[in-house]
Amino acid sequence: MDTSYVAVVILLSTTIIAWAEIDCNDPNWHNLETNESSIHNCGDAFKNRCHCLRTCYDGHHQYVVNCTNSEFYDTTPLEHLPNATQVLIFTGNNLKELPWNVFGTLDRLPYLRVIDMSNNKIREIRGKAYHHVKQVERLILDFNELSLDPSRSHPRVFSNFVSLLELHLTDAFEDGQPKDLAATLHDIFVNSNLTQLMKLHLEQNEISEFRDANVFCDLPNLLDLHLGDNALMGLHFNLSCLHKLRFLDLQRNKFTTVLDYDIRVMESLVKQNQSFTVDFSKNPFVCSCKLNPFIKWMNKTKAFIRNKSSLQCLEDGVLQKIHETDNCSLRLRMSKKGTTVALYFLSFLLVVLVCALIYLQRIKLQKKFEPILNSVNKRVRYTTIATGETREDV
Repeated sequence: MDTSYVAVVILLSTTIIAWAEIDCNDPNWHNLETNESSIHNCGDAFKNRCHCLRTCYDGHHQYVVNCTNSEFYDTTPLEHLPNATQVLIFTGNNLKELPWNVFGTLDRLPYLRVIDMSNNKIREIRGKAYHHVKQVERLILDFNELSLDPSRSHPRVFSNFVSLLELHLTDAFEDGQPKDLAATLHDIFVNSNLTQLMKLHLEQNEISEFRDANVFCDLPNLLDLHLGDNALMGLHFNLSCLHKLRFLDLQRNKFTTVLDYDIRVMESLVKQNQSFTVDFSKNPFVCSCKLNPFIKWMNKTKAFIRNKSSLQCLEDGVLQKIHETDNCSLRLRMSKKGTTVALYFLSFLLVVLVCALIYLQRIKLQKKFEPILNSVNKRVRYTTIATGETREDV
């Protein structure tokens, strides 16, 4: 290898590392790039629609290529990314399909760490679209229209992201049957090599179930699982295999209560990681005794219940705070007491009605019972006379 090339690479690497360590709040750092120079830096392939410059991203100064709303209909410019690129923002375009080798056939992007291709109307990502992405740590594909058609789905689409730490798939799929989406996600996680993944975002995907309960078990290092804004009514998937899970986002789903099984699952996570946090806020809980085990668990668990004080449940069409105290037992006692009082009252009312009926029908009853009473009286007299005669004989 040419020694001059090696020297340039080493110098560039050292410069990039030094720049990355500069804090964005450092008053001594000034961005000398102008709008014209940042456009020129990208090269002719970007057609003066993008900006390539060192700027602040995630709290550090990094080399960013920004092609937001640039009206691209294909990914051809990405084959000519500057070698120094650390962050690629290629959003708001109209791509439809990602072909093979989006970044070209040469492995020349050693510093690329972030790829943001959200909101591009992408329907299909070819199985070999992402090559030379071994160092990428964050992939953002939010707000696309990925097809659920098995013939257009490529389960190994993320298999080259061996260093991926964050995967963002918020509202990333087309509208369709929940079971089809569940099958697609299952195939992706099982077939892609995402063993280093720490954060997974699956919000706003209308997920109500998963085909395989172990769908997340191929992500052993997962720390944060974001499932907010879906249609889940319970934890119908295995979480016990995620030994490092620290945050479970279940906001704005369709939980009306939390089942005993789900409570046991979450408590098993607490035993594995006492810093475990869960968020149930803005679910349509129903106020009833079925919710009481969940309330009891919240009051005694070591898990952190995010937004606990703001949890609400619906009773008689009115939203109420889920109180931290156990009021279900009190409701049961009040219910039993009310039932007992009602029984006493009904018994008393029945006696009164019977007595009133007898009083009103006293004449008829007297006529009916007179012959019986007379007959009884005669028998008594006959018995008395017989008894007296017997005594005289003695």
